[in-house]
Amino acid sequence: MPTMPPRAKARPMSQLLLRRFALILALLLPLAAYASEVTGVGLSPIQITDPVSGKPTEGYVFYPSPQPVHGTTAMGPYDVAATPGAPAIPGAKPLVVISHGNGGSNLGHHDLATYLASHGFVVATLNQLGDYFGDTSKVGKIEVLAGRPVQVKATISTVLADPRWKALIDPQRIGVAGFSAGGYTALMIAGAQPRFVRFIDFCDHYPQDKDVCGHRKEAEAEAASQGETIAQAFEKMQGQLGRYGDTADPRVKAAFAMAPLSLLFDEHSFDKVHIPVFLYYGQNDQVLPPEANAKHIAPLLKTLYAVKEIPRADHWVFLPPCSDALKKEIAQLCADPTGVDRAKAHAQINADALAFFRKTLNARD
Repeated sequence: MPTMPPRAKARPMSQLLLRRFALILALLLPLAAYASEVTGVGLSPIQITDPVSGKPTEGYVFYPSPQPVHGTTAMGPYDVAATPGAPAIPGAKPLVVISHGNGGSNLGHHDLATYLASHGFVVATLNQLGDYFGDTSKVGKIEVLAGRPVQVKATISTVLADPRWKALIDPQRIGVAGFSAGGYTALMIAGAQPRFVRFIDFCDHYPQDKDVCGHRKEAEAEAASQGETIAQAFEKMQGQLGRYGDTADPRVKAAFAMAPLSLLFDEHSFDKVHIPVFLYYGQNDQVLPPEANAKHIAPLLKTLYAVKEIPRADHWVFLPPCSDALKKEIAQLCADPTGVDRAKAHAQINADALAFFRKTLNARD
């Protein structure tokens, strides 16, 4: 029998290999495309035990979902681009916890939460008891100044212990984001150590800043009633910094701080900060002047990843564009200086946060 030429032998084998390769591509390409696409977002309530008060506090988990989001869901005064109870895309994902500002809420940064979740992150939020919309009675006290970061730590522990969320979170890829007092919280979680007596110097220089210094006389009177000066009262508070446990959390690998309350930090406050920090601020912030806050700490942070300024913006630009209901309730916080487009600013903030957490938490695109 005559032998078959080598080419004739090779052709059926090459066709078989091509078919197999095509089959593998057909299976893998949809998965790769699915992983890189913007997904739907699910939303579910959680309850956290506050280590400060022992009381429960409410939060939410935002997560990637295969179910598309159609419009928004009205939740109180917020229009949230997420579907309550939607199924989750399985697999471990990076986690970001968001800390709201003074008097804020667990939905106060819903647009950042839904944006990150739609790009492959699990996001957890919480009401920070003693300093949220329902109760601000502990503002300026150790329950908030030391308690806020401990409440965030409790949120991380809560979701990692819950079988439903534990399966969706990679415990080695955790970040934190925060605005204003929440920015302070994020820095504390990163390992920053405040010096409470610095409040005095700030209020000497910015007596018109009613948001920070508006209760100075009451604080001085309270200290006097205890036979102390205000400086002595702050030093006593300093000694209580560890009252609720360590304020740093080594599980957190990156911090995104928006207009942070950072006047409390000095040249040694960041000696124990070893994770990347992204700073954001508004150029004309009237609540937390950049010169005494974000711009003050930028050169002190050895792990500074980036610092970004929003031109002409005031403090409240970091709150999401307001719904009609919010415009009626908190008109001042919904308005921006001439030339500031809040929606455009948030598109950039959200994109920067996503890029930052993708890079620092080794998250796949």
